[in-house]
Amino acid sequence: MIQSMTGFGKSTGELNEKRITVEIKSLNSKQLDLNTRIPGSYREKEMEIRSELLQKLERGKIELSIFLESVGGKSFSQINQPVFEAYYRQIKEIATNLQIDLPSDWFTVLLRLPETMKTDLTELDEKEWVLVQQIFRNAVDQLIAFRKQEGSMLEEIFLQKINNITALLSEINKYEEGRIEKIKEKILDALQKNEISTFDNNRFEQELIFYIEKLDINEEKARLKNHLDYFIDTLKQGNGQGKKLGFIAQEIGREINTLGSKSNHAEMQQIVVRMKDELEQIKEQVFNVL
Repeated sequence: MIQSMTGFGKSTGELNEKRITVEIKSLNSKQLDLNTRIPGSYREKEMEIRSELLQKLERGKIELSIFLESVGGKSFSQINQPVFEAYYRQIKEIATNLQIDLPSDWFTVLLRLPETMKTDLTELDEKEWVLVQQIFRNAVDQLIAFRKQEGSMLEEIFLQKINNITALLSEINKYEEGRIEKIKEKILDALQKNEISTFDNNRFEQELIFYIEKLDINEEKARLKNHLDYFIDTLKQGNGQGKKLGFIAQEIGREINTLGSKSNHAEMQQIVVRMKDELEQIKEQVFNVL
């Protein structure tokens, strides 16, 4: 089963009057783009956390947050007043110099800035770190489960759209024979309208055959069918096929465009437009596949 890159996981646990909460959010990205928000007391374990996220999540824009809350009245964080005041003065000065409005909510702005909060740093207890790891892995497992659920929905969409394109491709066949006759009639009609009453029939047939060969779409139809089948086969391979599916979707689009340019037939061109619509819906979602 394929996985989506979109997901969310959250897990909580308590130890020594602390409530530890881990939240992980994931959005689509070409590679692993990892941002972490970790209390200072766990900072020494950041590389270990990053390594495990890379191994388990592979790709995506990942935001990891670990929160500490007191359940016994003790505060683990305090506002760093000197830093807070320094930011306040700088923002006021910049606003005056640039003649721009001051923030309407100072606390929201300032508390988001680096080092405005300071945490009491204590040596990390091994028992506490074991609990943090458990909470962290529970959150990762939730995120992966979320990704799989989203991936299952995407898989259904892809199968439906590929089947729709396959059905539209088969509709083209009923116009194939009539299309050649219409091309021939169109050329003859053009000759008559231009009052060209005498022409070499043999030369005309040769030119017509050459023209029709240029408009032949059998090769494009065969390649398109192969790409559609390959898309489904790749889909069945499961996780880690997102980039490959995106490449195949591009190849499908290339063949559909060639069919449209060669068709020279109103009904066939309408079918091509419907194919493109189905493919666009695939392209909108395929870049979210892991």
